[in-house]
Amino acid sequence: MQLTDLNAHGGIGANCLLLQFEGLNIIIDAGIHPKKIGREALPRFEKLYGLHIDLIFVTHCHLDHLGALPVIAKDHPNTPIIMSHDTAQFYRRMLQNSCNVMDRQRAELGIADYPLYSYGDISACSRQVIGLTPGQARHFEADSGDRISFTLHPSGHIPGAMGILFEYRHQRIFHSGDVLFEKTILLDGAEFPQGDMDTVILETTRGSTERAASRESEIERLLRCIMDTVSHGGSILIPVFALGRMQELLAVFHHARSTGKLKELPIYISGLGIDLLNQFDRISRKSPHVRIRRKILRELNACKMPDKHRPGKDRPGIYLLSSGMMVENTPSYKAASTLLESHQNTIAFVGYCDPDTPGGKILKLHQGDKFLFKSLGKAVAAMARIEKFDLSSHADREELLEFAKARNPRCVVLHHGDPDSRDWFKSRLTEWDPKCQILDPVPLKAVTV
Repeated sequence: MQLTDLNAHGGIGANCLLLQFEGLNIIIDAGIHPKKIGREALPRFEKLYGLHIDLIFVTHCHLDHLGALPVIAKDHPNTPIIMSHDTAQFYRRMLQNSCNVMDRQRAELGIADYPLYSYGDISACSRQVIGLTPGQARHFEADSGDRISFTLHPSGHIPGAMGILFEYRHQRIFHSGDVLFEKTILLDGAEFPQGDMDTVILETTRGSTERAASRESEIERLLRCIMDTVSHGGSILIPVFALGRMQELLAVFHHARSTGKLKELPIYISGLGIDLLNQFDRISRKSPHVRIRRKILRELNACKMPDKHRPGKDRPGIYLLSSGMMVENTPSYKAASTLLESHQNTIAFVGYCDPDTPGGKILKLHQGDKFLFKSLGKAVAAMARIEKFDLSSHADREELLEFAKARNPRCVVLHHGDPDSRDWFKSRLTEWDPKCQILDPVPLKAVTV
């Protein structure tokens, strides 16, 4: 097998892997890079020109894995697109939102490449999508006559997220996708296959991060932070990904309210998160693995933040808004521009923030530092309390390391991680078994596994 990482910038971004077998070509994920603009944000699909793609897989619905799907689907209109049945319920809403954002950025920032696709392109690619039930092996025969089997396995990262087991000519190849082994209030943890694997393609997101506290203790600390903030007359902004983290925290707040750990407060959320909650409600009615219902909004008195609402100018409340990294002109970015300047307020980050994004830069501020909200033309002094809570939806590095070692692989391919994170896994795996082939692919260069 040959493997090529089509994410030209490496690290975590426009996730897209090309797997080439003797008579089969398979793509895993087609994401956009959150820090790049225009066509520079896409995987290098030109590397596929002249190549017949037999199957396209989508591991989950975060845009760094999904956001370029209509582009590659347009180039390969007869290729089946495989994803979990749950992912198939809401991938279109994620892509439509991405399209809307690109339309707005074209108008506001003059980015000529945008939008990279239209609603029509999203509808066209939906005709190629096949939603599958996890745990059921499927068999595929290519036009070349070559055959492969594959099985989806829940990865616990967000609802619908999957790892993929390929079986090809007596070889077992496992792609982990993004993983969380721990069960959360929203979702069961990963349910991965056991037994030996020939090759493991392993996410390495948290390779440079050691968890200092348990998820449960971090949730307790967040609840105390909320109560402390509002007791002093302030409001708290929690920037979140609209898919997964927002719904998890709504479930956390609902449970905390029922146990007296959170008093009644206004909770404002952004619109995409509400739409996705509707999808989760439908999924949870049929699946015991997803645990949230739409009625939680009514019971929490949570509502969409009004367009002209000015956070912090009304009574204290919780602002659970996307984006998680506070990308410019998103609800969390705009809310921060009014909340950051008051010492009564708190901005609480609960997930990964790229250091080059507005959220990552705000995390580094000291009290009194000036921060420029560039797209709003507004500079404010950072007087609010700024906190970080480790509620990552990615597995701890030790858990992933033990999973890989237990599979007794001949080869481990390091994927979805910054250089320091990959280096940690490489050193630990080499120490464990010097004979195991550890590959850290150079972007756009094919490696033989």
